Amino acid sequence: MKKQRIASLFFVLVLLLSLAPGVSAKDRFKADARAALLIDVGTGEILLEQNAHEHNYPASITKVMTALLTLEAVRDGKLRLEQEIVASESAFDGLAADGSTANIKPGEAMSVENLLNCLLIVSANEAANILAEAVADNVPDFVALMNRRAEELGCNDTHFANPSGLHNNEHYTSAWDIYTFTNEALKYDTFREIIARKAYDVPATNLSKARALHTTNYLISNWRTRGYVYEYATGGKTGSTPEAGYCLVATAEKGSRSLISVVLGAERVTLEDKTVLTKSFSETIRLFDHGFDDFKSMDLIDTNEYIQEVPVELSSETNYIVIHPAQGIRRMVPADLELENLERDIELFSETVDAPIAEGDVLGKMSISYDGVDYGTVDLVALNDVSASWLLTKEREAKLFFSQTWVKITTAAVVVLAVALIALRSVIGSSPKRYRNRSRGMQYNGYRGRKRR
Repeated sequence: MKKQRIASLFFVLVLLLSLAPGVSAKDRFKADARAALLIDVGTGEILLEQNAHEHNYPASITKVMTALLTLEAVRDGKLRLEQEIVASESAFDGLAADGSTANIKPGEAMSVENLLNCLLIVSANEAANILAEAVADNVPDFVALMNRRAEELGCNDTHFANPSGLHNNEHYTSAWDIYTFTNEALKYDTFREIIARKAYDVPATNLSKARALHTTNYLISNWRTRGYVYEYATGGKTGSTPEAGYCLVATAEKGSRSLISVVLGAERVTLEDKTVLTKSFSETIRLFDHGFDDFKSMDLIDTNEYIQEVPVELSSETNYIVIHPAQGIRRMVPADLELENLERDIELFSETVDAPIAEGDVLGKMSISYDGVDYGTVDLVALNDVSASWLLTKEREAKLFFSQTWVKITTAAVVVLAVALIALRSVIGSSPKRYRNRSRGMQYNGYRGRKRR
Protein backbone atom coordinates (compact mmCIF):
# COMPACT_ATOMS: atom_id res chain seq x y z
CA MET A 1 0.00 0.00 0.00
CA LYS A 2 2.87 2.35 0.88
CA LYS A 3 4.54 1.61 -2.46
CA GLN A 4 1.29 2.48 -4.27
CA ARG A 5 1.11 5.87 -2.48
CA ILE A 6 4.71 6.63 -3.41
CA ALA A 7 4.04 5.69 -7.02
CA SER A 8 0.94 7.89 -7.06
CA LEU A 9 2.86 10.85 -5.62
CA PHE A 10 5.61 10.34 -8.20
CA PHE A 11 3.04 10.30 -11.00
CA VAL A 12 1.42 13.52 -9.75
CA LEU A 13 4.84 15.20 -9.52
CA VAL A 14 5.70 14.21 -13.09
CA LEU A 15 2.31 15.46 -14.27
CA LEU A 16 2.76 18.83 -12.54
CA LEU A 17 6.22 19.27 -14.01
CA SER A 18 4.92 18.51 -17.47
CA LEU A 19 2.25 21.19 -17.08
CA ALA A 20 4.67 23.82 -15.79
CA PRO A 21 5.46 26.64 -18.21
CA GLY A 22 8.72 26.34 -20.14
CA VAL A 23 11.78 28.16 -18.88
CA SER A 24 13.56 30.21 -21.52
CA ALA A 25 17.32 30.02 -22.05
CA LYS A 26 17.80 33.48 -20.56
CA ASP A 27 16.06 32.45 -17.32
CA ARG A 28 18.15 29.36 -16.63
CA PHE A 29 21.11 31.31 -15.26
CA LYS A 30 20.85 33.92 -12.53
CA ALA A 31 23.67 36.06 -11.22
CA ASP A 32 23.74 36.80 -7.50
CA ALA A 33 23.68 40.56 -8.01
CA ARG A 34 21.21 43.38 -8.54
CA ALA A 35 21.94 43.48 -12.26
CA ALA A 36 24.06 41.55 -14.72
CA LEU A 37 24.76 41.45 -18.43
CA LEU A 38 26.82 39.15 -20.66
CA ILE A 39 27.53 40.04 -24.28
CA ASP A 40 29.31 38.12 -27.02
CA VAL A 41 31.59 40.77 -28.54
CA GLY A 42 31.93 39.11 -31.93
CA THR A 43 28.20 38.98 -32.64
CA GLY A 44 26.91 41.61 -30.20
CA GLU A 45 24.42 39.03 -28.93
CA ILE A 46 23.05 39.08 -25.40
CA LEU A 47 23.84 35.81 -23.64
CA LEU A 48 22.40 36.90 -20.31
CA GLU A 49 20.37 39.95 -19.37
CA GLN A 50 19.29 40.51 -15.77
CA ASN A 51 17.76 43.87 -14.82
CA ALA A 52 20.10 45.33 -17.43
CA HIS A 53 18.18 48.60 -17.84
CA GLU A 54 17.49 49.30 -14.17
CA HIS A 55 19.15 52.34 -12.57
CA ASN A 56 22.10 51.42 -10.36
CA TYR A 57 25.00 53.27 -8.81
CA PRO A 58 28.17 52.47 -10.80
CA ALA A 59 30.79 53.59 -8.25
CA SER A 60 34.25 53.72 -9.87
CA ILE A 61 33.13 52.06 -13.11
CA THR A 62 32.32 55.70 -13.86
CA LYS A 63 36.03 56.14 -14.57
CA VAL A 64 35.63 54.20 -17.84
CA MET A 65 33.65 57.16 -19.21
CA THR A 66 36.27 59.55 -17.83
CA ALA A 67 38.97 57.57 -19.64
CA LEU A 68 36.91 57.48 -22.85
CA LEU A 69 36.53 61.27 -22.95
CA THR A 70 40.23 61.71 -22.23
CA LEU A 71 41.21 59.37 -25.07
CA GLU A 72 38.79 61.12 -27.42
CA ALA A 73 40.45 64.43 -26.50
CA VAL A 74 43.81 62.84 -27.40
CA ARG A 75 42.35 61.57 -30.66
CA ASP A 76 41.07 65.05 -31.50
CA GLY A 77 44.46 66.66 -30.74
CA LYS A 78 43.39 68.57 -27.64
CA LEU A 79 45.72 66.49 -25.46
CA ARG A 80 48.74 64.24 -26.00
CA LEU A 81 49.43 61.07 -24.03
CA GLU A 82 52.92 62.30 -23.14
CA GLN A 83 51.66 65.75 -22.19
CA GLU A 84 52.26 66.60 -18.52
CA ILE A 85 49.35 67.93 -16.49
CA VAL A 86 49.89 69.79 -13.23
CA ALA A 87 47.37 68.85 -10.54
CA SER A 88 45.45 71.89 -9.31
CA GLU A 89 44.18 72.45 -5.77
CA SER A 90 40.59 72.37 -7.05
CA ALA A 91 41.04 68.82 -8.37
CA PHE A 92 41.01 67.57 -4.77
CA ASP A 93 37.82 69.35 -3.72
CA GLY A 94 35.14 67.03 -2.36
CA LEU A 95 37.25 63.88 -2.42
CA ALA A 96 36.86 61.52 0.51
CA ALA A 97 39.96 61.08 2.67
CA ASP A 98 39.55 57.28 2.61
CA GLY A 99 38.75 57.04 -1.10
CA SER A 100 40.80 55.30 -3.78
CA THR A 101 43.96 57.25 -4.51
CA ALA A 102 47.37 57.15 -6.17
CA ASN A 103 48.64 59.73 -3.66
CA ILE A 104 48.99 62.45 -6.27
CA LYS A 105 49.62 65.86 -4.68
CA PRO A 106 48.50 69.35 -5.69
CA GLY A 107 51.19 70.84 -7.92
CA GLU A 108 52.46 67.43 -9.03
CA ALA A 109 53.07 67.03 -12.76
CA MET A 110 52.18 63.77 -14.43
CA SER A 111 51.60 62.74 -18.05
CA VAL A 112 48.13 62.07 -19.38
CA GLU A 113 49.09 58.44 -19.94
CA ASN A 114 50.29 57.98 -16.36
CA LEU A 115 47.17 59.69 -15.04
CA LEU A 116 45.13 57.16 -17.04
CA ASN A 117 47.11 54.35 -15.42
CA CYS A 118 46.36 55.80 -11.98
CA LEU A 119 42.72 56.18 -12.96
CA LEU A 120 42.13 52.67 -14.27
CA ILE A 121 44.60 50.46 -12.37
CA VAL A 122 44.16 51.72 -8.79
CA SER A 123 40.99 53.77 -9.42
CA ALA A 124 42.48 57.05 -8.18
CA ASN A 125 39.73 59.60 -7.59
CA GLU A 126 42.09 62.57 -7.83
CA ALA A 127 43.28 61.34 -11.24
CA ALA A 128 39.68 61.50 -12.46
CA ASN A 129 39.34 65.17 -11.48
CA ILE A 130 42.79 66.10 -12.83
CA LEU A 131 41.94 64.58 -16.23
CA ALA A 132 38.50 66.23 -16.15
CA GLU A 133 40.09 69.66 -15.75
CA ALA A 134 42.59 68.88 -18.51
CA VAL A 135 39.81 67.95 -20.95
CA ALA A 136 37.14 70.54 -20.06
CA ASP A 137 38.97 73.15 -17.90
CA ASN A 138 36.79 72.38 -14.88
CA VAL A 139 34.90 69.46 -13.35
CA PRO A 140 31.32 70.75 -13.85
CA ASP A 141 31.91 71.28 -17.57
CA PHE A 142 33.46 67.82 -17.83
CA VAL A 143 30.42 66.28 -16.12
CA ALA A 144 28.21 68.03 -18.68
CA LEU A 145 30.42 66.53 -21.39
CA MET A 146 30.05 63.09 -19.81
CA ASN A 147 26.26 63.32 -19.93
CA ARG A 148 26.25 64.65 -23.47
CA ARG A 149 28.52 61.81 -24.65
CA ALA A 150 26.38 59.24 -22.84
CA GLU A 151 23.33 60.57 -24.65
CA GLU A 152 25.16 60.39 -28.00
CA LEU A 153 26.01 56.75 -27.33
CA GLY A 154 22.37 55.92 -26.57
CA CYS A 155 22.85 55.51 -22.80
CA ASN A 156 19.27 56.35 -21.87
CA ASP A 157 19.50 55.21 -18.25
CA THR A 158 22.57 57.22 -17.28
CA HIS A 159 23.18 60.47 -15.44
CA PHE A 160 26.62 61.44 -14.16
CA ALA A 161 27.30 63.85 -11.30
CA ASN A 162 31.11 63.54 -11.07
CA PRO A 163 34.07 62.00 -12.96
CA SER A 164 35.08 59.52 -10.23
CA GLY A 165 31.92 57.66 -9.19
CA LEU A 166 31.76 58.92 -5.60
CA HIS A 167 28.24 58.39 -4.37
CA ASN A 168 25.59 60.89 -5.35
CA ASN A 169 21.88 60.11 -5.56
CA GLU A 170 21.82 61.71 -9.04
CA HIS A 171 24.77 59.66 -10.26
CA TYR A 172 23.47 56.45 -11.80
CA THR A 173 23.60 54.23 -14.86
CA SER A 174 22.63 50.69 -15.92
CA ALA A 175 24.38 47.47 -16.85
CA TRP A 176 23.45 48.00 -20.49
CA ASP A 177 24.80 51.56 -20.56
CA ILE A 178 28.04 50.46 -18.87
CA TYR A 179 28.48 47.85 -21.58
CA THR A 180 27.79 50.52 -24.21
CA PHE A 181 30.39 53.07 -23.11
CA THR A 182 32.92 50.38 -22.15
CA ASN A 183 32.61 48.83 -25.59
CA GLU A 184 33.30 52.29 -27.03
CA ALA A 185 36.39 52.71 -24.85
CA LEU A 186 37.67 49.31 -25.95
CA LYS A 187 38.17 50.75 -29.43
CA TYR A 188 41.29 52.49 -28.06
CA ASP A 189 44.50 50.47 -27.75
CA THR A 190 45.63 52.54 -24.76
CA PHE A 191 42.49 51.68 -22.81
CA ARG A 192 42.77 47.95 -23.56
CA GLU A 193 46.44 47.90 -22.60
CA ILE A 194 45.91 49.71 -19.28
CA ILE A 195 42.94 47.63 -18.05
CA ALA A 196 44.92 44.45 -18.81
CA ARG A 197 47.86 45.46 -16.60
CA LYS A 198 48.40 43.62 -13.34
CA ALA A 199 50.85 46.27 -12.20
CA TYR A 200 52.50 49.43 -13.46
CA ASP A 201 55.40 51.60 -12.27
CA VAL A 202 54.77 55.32 -12.48
CA PRO A 203 58.10 57.14 -12.93
CA ALA A 204 59.22 59.68 -10.38
CA THR A 205 57.65 63.11 -10.67
CA ASN A 206 58.51 66.58 -9.40
CA LEU A 207 56.88 65.74 -6.04
CA SER A 208 57.14 61.98 -5.70
CA LYS A 209 59.44 59.04 -6.09
CA ALA A 210 58.49 56.28 -8.50
CA ARG A 211 55.38 54.47 -7.33
CA ALA A 212 54.05 50.98 -8.08
CA LEU A 213 50.40 50.50 -9.03
CA HIS A 214 48.65 47.13 -8.52
CA THR A 215 45.31 46.46 -10.14
CA THR A 216 42.09 46.27 -8.15
CA ASN A 217 40.83 43.64 -10.62
CA TYR A 218 41.19 40.29 -8.85
CA LEU A 219 40.48 38.39 -12.08
CA ILE A 220 43.94 39.16 -13.43
CA SER A 221 46.11 39.45 -10.30
CA ASN A 222 46.61 37.73 -6.94
CA TRP A 223 48.47 40.71 -5.48
CA ARG A 224 45.57 42.00 -3.34
CA THR A 225 43.85 38.68 -2.65
CA ARG A 226 43.81 35.13 -3.92
CA GLY A 227 41.22 32.82 -5.39
CA TYR A 228 39.74 34.86 -8.25
CA VAL A 229 42.27 34.81 -11.09
CA TYR A 230 40.50 33.73 -14.27
CA GLU A 231 42.71 32.38 -17.01
CA TYR A 232 40.69 33.94 -19.84
CA ALA A 233 40.26 37.40 -18.27
CA THR A 234 41.78 40.24 -20.28
CA GLY A 235 40.90 43.27 -18.17
CA GLY A 236 38.19 45.26 -16.50
CA LYS A 237 37.27 48.05 -14.10
CA THR A 238 36.09 47.65 -10.54
CA GLY A 239 33.89 49.84 -8.39
CA SER A 240 32.43 49.75 -4.90
CA THR A 241 30.66 52.01 -2.43
CA PRO A 242 28.26 51.11 0.38
CA GLU A 243 25.36 52.28 -1.78
CA ALA A 244 26.52 50.68 -5.05
CA GLY A 245 27.73 47.40 -3.60
CA TYR A 246 30.52 45.62 -5.46
CA CYS A 247 30.59 46.21 -9.20
CA LEU A 248 32.72 45.02 -12.10
CA VAL A 249 32.83 45.37 -15.86
CA ALA A 250 35.23 42.82 -17.31
CA THR A 251 36.45 41.29 -20.56
CA ALA A 252 37.58 37.76 -21.38
CA GLU A 253 38.82 35.87 -24.44
CA LYS A 254 38.81 32.13 -25.13
CA GLY A 255 39.88 30.91 -28.51
CA SER A 256 38.21 33.09 -31.11
CA ARG A 257 35.49 34.30 -28.76
CA SER A 258 35.39 37.47 -26.64
CA LEU A 259 32.92 38.35 -23.89
CA ILE A 260 32.04 41.47 -21.91
CA SER A 261 30.29 41.08 -18.57
CA VAL A 262 28.78 43.61 -16.19
CA VAL A 263 27.89 42.85 -12.57
CA LEU A 264 26.30 45.53 -10.39
CA GLY A 265 25.29 45.51 -6.73
CA ALA A 266 26.98 42.29 -5.68
CA GLU A 267 27.81 41.55 -2.04
CA ARG A 268 30.94 40.75 -0.06
CA VAL A 269 30.17 37.96 2.39
CA THR A 270 32.05 35.93 4.99
CA LEU A 271 31.61 32.19 4.52
CA GLU A 272 31.43 29.56 7.26
CA ASP A 273 35.15 28.86 6.92
CA LYS A 274 35.81 32.59 7.50
CA THR A 275 36.73 33.11 3.86
CA VAL A 276 35.64 36.49 2.51
CA LEU A 277 33.90 36.18 -0.85
CA THR A 278 33.58 39.25 -3.09
CA LYS A 279 30.76 38.25 -5.41
CA SER A 280 31.42 40.83 -8.10
CA PHE A 281 34.40 38.63 -9.05
CA SER A 282 32.94 35.19 -8.33
CA GLU A 283 29.74 36.00 -10.23
CA THR A 284 31.71 37.40 -13.17
CA ILE A 285 33.65 34.11 -13.33
CA ARG A 286 30.35 32.23 -13.37
CA LEU A 287 29.09 34.50 -16.14
CA PHE A 288 32.18 33.92 -18.26
CA ASP A 289 32.03 30.15 -17.76
CA HIS A 290 28.36 30.26 -18.68
CA GLY A 291 29.10 32.20 -21.85
CA PHE A 292 32.02 30.05 -22.97
CA ASP A 293 30.68 26.64 -21.94
CA ASP A 294 26.93 26.87 -22.42
CA PHE A 295 26.83 28.58 -25.82
CA LYS A 296 28.15 27.80 -29.26
CA SER A 297 28.12 29.59 -32.58
CA MET A 298 25.91 27.84 -35.11
CA ASP A 299 24.60 28.39 -38.65
CA LEU A 300 20.85 28.26 -38.12
CA ILE A 301 19.91 28.74 -41.75
CA ASP A 302 21.83 28.71 -45.01
CA THR A 303 21.07 30.46 -48.30
CA ASN A 304 21.35 27.15 -50.17
CA GLU A 305 18.53 25.54 -48.20
CA TYR A 306 15.28 25.06 -50.12
CA ILE A 307 12.42 25.98 -47.80
CA GLN A 308 9.33 25.01 -49.79
CA GLU A 309 7.51 25.22 -53.11
CA VAL A 310 4.98 27.94 -53.85
CA PRO A 311 2.27 27.36 -56.50
CA VAL A 312 2.67 29.47 -59.67
CA GLU A 313 -0.09 30.67 -62.00
CA LEU A 314 0.04 32.17 -65.51
CA SER A 315 3.06 30.12 -66.56
CA SER A 316 3.25 27.22 -69.00
CA GLU A 317 6.80 26.38 -67.83
CA THR A 318 6.10 25.21 -64.28
CA ASN A 319 3.41 24.96 -61.64
CA TYR A 320 5.61 25.98 -58.71
CA ILE A 321 8.64 28.03 -57.66
CA VAL A 322 11.18 27.08 -54.97
CA ILE A 323 11.94 29.68 -52.29
CA HIS A 324 15.12 29.91 -50.19
CA PRO A 325 16.58 32.31 -47.59
CA ALA A 326 18.00 35.57 -48.94
CA GLN A 327 20.74 35.42 -46.31
CA GLY A 328 22.00 33.03 -43.68
CA ILE A 329 21.66 33.33 -39.91
CA ARG A 330 24.56 32.50 -37.58
CA ARG A 331 23.97 32.95 -33.87
CA MET A 332 25.23 32.05 -30.42
CA VAL A 333 22.87 29.34 -29.18
CA PRO A 334 22.70 26.93 -26.22
CA ALA A 335 25.47 24.37 -26.57
CA ASP A 336 23.01 21.45 -26.52
CA LEU A 337 20.77 22.86 -29.26
CA GLU A 338 20.14 20.63 -32.28
CA LEU A 339 19.05 22.18 -35.58
CA GLU A 340 15.92 20.02 -35.77
CA ASN A 341 14.70 21.59 -32.52
CA LEU A 342 14.58 25.09 -34.00
CA GLU A 343 11.16 26.62 -34.49
CA ARG A 344 10.51 28.09 -37.94
CA ASP A 345 7.65 30.47 -38.56
CA ILE A 346 7.10 30.84 -42.32
CA GLU A 347 4.90 33.64 -43.66
CA LEU A 348 4.13 33.74 -47.40
CA PHE A 349 2.87 37.02 -48.82
CA SER A 350 0.46 35.02 -51.02
CA GLU A 351 -0.58 31.37 -51.20
CA THR A 352 0.07 31.45 -54.96
CA VAL A 353 2.24 33.74 -57.04
CA ASP A 354 1.68 34.97 -60.58
CA ALA A 355 4.30 34.77 -63.31
CA PRO A 356 6.45 36.51 -64.40
CA ILE A 357 8.79 35.94 -61.43
CA ALA A 358 12.40 37.12 -61.28
CA GLU A 359 15.12 35.31 -59.41
CA GLY A 360 15.46 36.94 -55.98
CA ASP A 361 11.89 38.28 -55.80
CA VAL A 362 10.81 38.36 -52.13
CA LEU A 363 7.84 36.03 -51.70
CA GLY A 364 7.75 35.72 -47.90
CA LYS A 365 9.76 35.69 -44.70
CA MET A 366 10.81 33.20 -42.05
CA SER A 367 11.57 33.69 -38.34
CA ILE A 368 13.88 31.38 -36.38
CA SER A 369 13.47 30.87 -32.63
CA TYR A 370 14.14 28.38 -29.86
CA ASP A 371 12.88 28.17 -26.30
CA GLY A 372 11.39 31.64 -26.41
CA VAL A 373 14.52 33.29 -27.88
CA ASP A 374 14.19 34.95 -31.30
CA TYR A 375 17.28 34.40 -33.44
CA GLY A 376 16.28 36.48 -36.46
CA THR A 377 14.09 36.84 -39.52
CA VAL A 378 15.10 36.42 -43.17
CA ASP A 379 13.40 37.12 -46.49
CA LEU A 380 12.38 34.12 -48.57
CA VAL A 381 13.16 34.68 -52.25
CA ALA A 382 12.53 32.97 -55.60
CA LEU A 383 15.22 30.54 -56.69
CA ASN A 384 14.93 31.25 -60.42
CA ASP A 385 13.08 33.17 -63.14
CA VAL A 386 9.65 32.04 -64.34
CA SER A 387 8.19 33.60 -67.49
CA ALA A 388 4.50 34.24 -68.05
CA SER A 389 2.37 32.65 -70.78
CA TRP A 390 0.81 35.20 -73.14
CA LEU A 391 -2.27 33.06 -73.68
CA LEU A 392 -2.84 32.36 -69.99
CA THR A 393 -2.26 36.01 -69.17
CA LYS A 394 -4.81 37.19 -71.73
CA GLU A 395 -7.28 34.57 -70.56
CA ARG A 396 -6.84 35.84 -66.98
CA GLU A 397 -7.24 39.45 -68.14
CA ALA A 398 -10.44 38.58 -69.98
CA LYS A 399 -11.85 36.76 -66.98
CA LEU A 400 -10.95 39.65 -64.72
CA PHE A 401 -12.46 42.14 -67.13
CA PHE A 402 -15.77 40.34 -67.44
CA SER A 403 -15.90 39.64 -63.72
CA GLN A 404 -16.19 43.34 -62.94
CA THR A 405 -19.65 44.44 -61.80
CA TRP A 406 -19.97 47.32 -64.22
CA VAL A 407 -19.00 45.07 -67.13
CA LYS A 408 -21.58 42.49 -66.07
CA ILE A 409 -24.27 45.16 -65.80
CA THR A 410 -23.29 46.72 -69.13
CA THR A 411 -23.21 43.34 -70.87
CA ALA A 412 -26.59 42.41 -69.45
CA ALA A 413 -28.03 45.76 -70.54
CA VAL A 414 -26.65 45.32 -74.06
CA VAL A 415 -28.13 41.81 -74.30
CA VAL A 416 -31.52 43.01 -73.05
CA LEU A 417 -31.47 45.92 -75.48
CA ALA A 418 -30.49 43.67 -78.37
CA VAL A 419 -33.32 41.24 -77.57
CA ALA A 420 -35.76 44.13 -77.31
CA LEU A 421 -34.67 45.57 -80.64
CA ILE A 422 -35.01 42.21 -82.33
CA ALA A 423 -38.47 41.74 -80.87
CA LEU A 424 -39.54 45.24 -81.86
CA ARG A 425 -38.27 44.81 -85.40
CA SER A 426 -40.19 41.60 -85.71
CA VAL A 427 -43.41 43.31 -84.64
CA ILE A 428 -42.98 46.41 -86.77
CA GLY A 429 -41.63 44.61 -89.82
CA SER A 430 -44.58 42.22 -90.23
CA SER A 431 -47.30 44.86 -91.04
CA PRO A 432 -45.83 46.52 -94.22
CA LYS A 433 -45.30 43.13 -95.76
CA ARG A 434 -49.07 42.33 -95.71
CA TYR A 435 -49.89 45.70 -97.28
CA ARG A 436 -47.52 45.19 -100.17
CA ASN A 437 -49.02 41.80 -100.88
CA ARG A 438 -52.52 43.30 -101.22
CA SER A 439 -51.33 45.98 -103.59
CA ARG A 440 -49.79 43.43 -105.86
CA GLY A 441 -53.10 41.56 -105.92
CA MET A 442 -54.92 44.59 -107.16
CA GLN A 443 -52.41 45.16 -109.88
CA TYR A 444 -52.69 41.60 -110.99
CA ASN A 445 -56.54 42.06 -111.23
CA GLY A 446 -56.10 44.74 -113.88
CA TYR A 447 -56.88 47.78 -111.72
CA ARG A 448 -55.70 50.98 -113.44
CA GLY A 449 -57.33 53.64 -111.32
CA ARG A 450 -60.56 55.65 -111.86
CA LYS A 451 -61.66 57.09 -115.19
CA ARG A 452 -62.27 60.82 -115.49
CA ARG A 453 -65.78 61.96 -116.32
